[in-house]
Amino acid sequence: MDMTRPDTRDLALAMDLPLTPNGIQNVRAKLKRLTSRGILIETEPGLFTQP
Repeated sequence: MDMTRPDTRDLALAMDLPLTPNGIQNVRAKLKRLTSRGILIETEPGLFTQP
């Protein structure tokens, strides 16, 4: 796991959430919500960082 550029799956794993398609999709939806609020930016599909 490369935590310098964590992807959605890495974040789900770090938060001890299930690595099922539904669990990963829930994390992705939360990250997208944070992106729409300007808290995060999505540098590439599935890769998020702080602005």
